[in-house]
Amino acid sequence: MHKRPISKLTEQYGLFLLLLLVLLGAWECCVRLGLVPFFILPAPTSIARALGEHAGLLFGQHLFATLSEVALGFLLSVAVGTLLAVGMHMYRTLNKALYPFIVISQTIPLIALSPIFIMWFGYTIWSKIAVVFLTAFFPIVVSTYDGLGKGDAGYRDLLLTMGASRWAIFRKVHVPLALPAFFSGLKLSIVYCVVGATIGEWLGGSKGLGYFSRRMSSSLHTDAMFASVFLLSALGMVLFLLIVLLEKKMLPKQRRLR
Repeated sequence: MHKRPISKLTEQYGLFLLLLLVLLGAWECCVRLGLVPFFILPAPTSIARALGEHAGLLFGQHLFATLSEVALGFLLSVAVGTLLAVGMHMYRTLNKALYPFIVISQTIPLIALSPIFIMWFGYTIWSKIAVVFLTAFFPIVVSTYDGLGKGDAGYRDLLLTMGASRWAIFRKVHVPLALPAFFSGLKLSIVYCVVGATIGEWLGGSKGLGYFSRRMSSSLHTDAMFASVFLLSALGMVLFLLIVLLEKKMLPKQRRLR
């Protein structure tokens, strides 16, 4: 007999929800009792009030701007990252030439690169997409490349004896076995996309949740700033869950085996 969805959710996330309520209650009490200044850490009720007051701006142009940057940067990261991973897997020379550069790209602080992107692309959406791409493509390249390298030698040898080509073996052996690692990279990448978009908007933006957060911070509207941070966190969680649902849809057998 199958468990009801509500009881199953309670069993999986009950402790998390309980801990969240306790933390929110303690947070609210600390601010109300004056243990923490409200202009440093506003109460959750103040943040909720600010979220309602600025809902038109936050859920309108700013959320749409951030979501556009995240979506375009993510799609570009998936396309380029997957092509790089496949190319490095298929051609050893390409792997030796590119892999060090891919690692080096992650050692440069984004704060140092953002002004360069602004000089190149101006205060347009493309400067933010460049930051998002540089933040998010690395997990896709590494996870996909590692996943492709875990192809089953037995299947590969069997197909070779049957006269299968290199690309046929790649499609029938390496790609299916690499999908779990690929989706792990997607889940990391989509979260990093939100971080990258926020950094880009903070350093050189005229709209977006990161820009709104910076503007509210400079005017000491801490509750409104936390409201935009809450939306950024919620956006990251929603996008992460969408990738999880897509993974369950495409890999039902692997999910059941876990």
